[in-house]
Amino acid sequence: MTTSPDAPRLSRRTLLEGGALMVGFALGDALAPVGALAQGAARSAAAAAATRILDPKEVDAYLAINGDGTVTVWCGKVDLGQGLRVAIPQIAADELGIGLDRITYVEGDTALTPDQGRTAGSYGIARGGMQIRQAAATARKALVERAAHRLGVPADELVAADGAVRPRTGGAGLTFAELIGGARFDLKLDPKAPLKDPESYTLVGKPLPRPDVPAKCTGTLTYMHDHTVPGMLHARVIRPASVGAHLVSVDESSVADLPGVRVVRIQDFLAVVAADEWTAIKAAGALKAQWSAGSGLPAQAELPALLRASPGTTEQVLTTKSSTDAAPPPEDARSLTATYFWPMQSHASIGPSCAIADVSAAGATIWTASQGTHGNQATFARFLGLPKDKVRLIYLDGAGCYGMNSHEDAAADAAVLSRAVGAPVRVQWSRQDELGWDPKGPPQLIDIAGTIDAAGYIRDWRTDMWIPENTRGLPSIPLLAPEAAGLPQTPGLNSGMISQNGDPPYRTGRMQVVAHWLKTAPLRPAPLRSPGKPANCFAVESFLDELAAAAVLDPLQLRLSGLTDQRGKAVVEKIAEMMSWEQRPSPGPNSDQPVGRGRGLAYIHYKHDEAHVAIGMEVAVERASGAIRVERVFCAHDCGQIVNPDGVRAQVEGSIIQTLSRVLKEEVTFDRERVTSVDWSSYSLLTFSEVPKLDIALIDRPTEPPLGAGEAACAPVAAALANAVFDATGARLRTVPFTPERVKAALGGQASMPRT
Repeated sequence: MTTSPDAPRLSRRTLLEGGALMVGFALGDALAPVGALAQGAARSAAAAAATRILDPKEVDAYLAINGDGTVTVWCGKVDLGQGLRVAIPQIAADELGIGLDRITYVEGDTALTPDQGRTAGSYGIARGGMQIRQAAATARKALVERAAHRLGVPADELVAADGAVRPRTGGAGLTFAELIGGARFDLKLDPKAPLKDPESYTLVGKPLPRPDVPAKCTGTLTYMHDHTVPGMLHARVIRPASVGAHLVSVDESSVADLPGVRVVRIQDFLAVVAADEWTAIKAAGALKAQWSAGSGLPAQAELPALLRASPGTTEQVLTTKSSTDAAPPPEDARSLTATYFWPMQSHASIGPSCAIADVSAAGATIWTASQGTHGNQATFARFLGLPKDKVRLIYLDGAGCYGMNSHEDAAADAAVLSRAVGAPVRVQWSRQDELGWDPKGPPQLIDIAGTIDAAGYIRDWRTDMWIPENTRGLPSIPLLAPEAAGLPQTPGLNSGMISQNGDPPYRTGRMQVVAHWLKTAPLRPAPLRSPGKPANCFAVESFLDELAAAAVLDPLQLRLSGLTDQRGKAVVEKIAEMMSWEQRPSPGPNSDQPVGRGRGLAYIHYKHDEAHVAIGMEVAVERASGAIRVERVFCAHDCGQIVNPDGVRAQVEGSIIQTLSRVLKEEVTFDRERVTSVDWSSYSLLTFSEVPKLDIALIDRPTEPPLGAGEAACAPVAAALANAVFDATGARLRTVPFTPERVKAALGGQASMPRT
């Protein structure tokens, strides 16, 4: 693929002065998008902000056909690396009937794009993309009807293609520009507007390259961290030495020798502002401040027991099923209980969070890598004391975001400081800030009890989970800066939908899942990629293997015999084919060797109504050291219609690798005062040399709705690995991460369990 030498180019700076992040396409050949964008689109962006229709029920919120026949697509979802910048234009272009080279794409700007909800939950395509598909279908229907009226022929004799409406039999027609160019549709989204037959798609289903990758590979992409605005100052926030501490005093004379440094104190919020970043960093290190004692953290080793005994816990029965078989279980039935624990984990973005804010009495503009620009509009308006429509958030690429990390906190820091000093302020966190103060993926404690008979029928199942509650209606996690400064925001907890998939997807007799909702969490929780599901699937699919071992059954056949969902069966059968699975119970025949080798698998129907994923693993475990080496990972993935296979494959690969890192290595450590895992030595990640061979089979179902691909493959990773380790060694791991110390403890006959 080559870029056309005649394609117009647009600088990132000129683009952002227009007020939005835009990605455009020009075709070097029939299917290959290249990075080019009509320059007029950027010059018109500022004017568009004043006239934009933002109501997500309106076609004009998503699509505009310009006077030159090009199309602008406005998307409230943002591309965090999942490939929306190519996939959503693919959807819109195919459904509307226009070439991809004629599409300009605008994302994540609250002044320009409709509120389609936070970019989370794997809903970028499944919801955001489908809204745009329906808007395009509604627009196409209107264009065809308008052309039918002008041409004097029945609408069903016309077709929209190549940016025009013309007779199906051939002949002259009318271009989109002639029909509506530059005018609004003034139409509501029509849920009955017919979608095209998937067999007619020429773009959807094709592995078109992402337009952002070349610049990322060559180091020329302008990230949030690279962005500047005129008159911008730099700041660093000084956090307390202990969690929950209050600011007692500040010695401003300690930074008097640093030119131009301003100290900002608002109650417990403390920061330094300077003309350049290095001066701000030096001032933050030199400023002397006295803090009170903190509120204290629990002893880390006692965390599982404390979760179980947490005061004020409320119980909720999430799922229940009565048995139709009143007979007592047969004598050969086996009953088991087990406890699984998932620790707090950091988002651990490689680049610390960064944001810029320009706040005045008239309004605020905030540049941020947040996944939730629209949702945070009300949050920022509240603590800044501004009307919501006077607060504008503009998305720029950050260094990874896996649920809700510190991007919003950095933006809140910048907003509070900009208002205080009366100038635009850039805030970049340090590595210690990022790992010490980012909101954490929450701890999860899970008990499971169950009974299985010799035929493999699960007669009884009960899951009890101790998890932080989510405050209803909480727009975002409580942010550090407004909290420290005493500014209004909605209090509460938000850790995502962490109670899902706590029940098995297999036939059972009696079954019940109970959530024990915790009123507090040791550290501020937030959604972390695939919130809650990796821990829940780890427990459910590990316990299923424990039942299979107790009944001396092959774990793959046990799953197939218990699955009634045919798409679920298909991915499990695909894994069996990919792994050349041989039927036998676990552990395997060489589990007593110095280096044991084994296989394991796990399955999930994500949220019970989204993607079907099965993962298999082949591992080697060295008994003497306790080291686990993941040699090969297999994944069969069914997310319905695949819009862009390369994008889906990249998401699946990323999900597997990131979750392997979480399962093998990652755990937030803390003492009674603070988080202690604040660098890459104390919070380690999977390295390149430790990445296993990945074999991924994508099952495309063009006639089914597209489902999310950004999270589902995370969920079965831990269970597949734990089951493979058991097959290799006969040792059962029930606590994440699977450190060598825990492996050796399990091999030595000690329970790899949380201490209770």
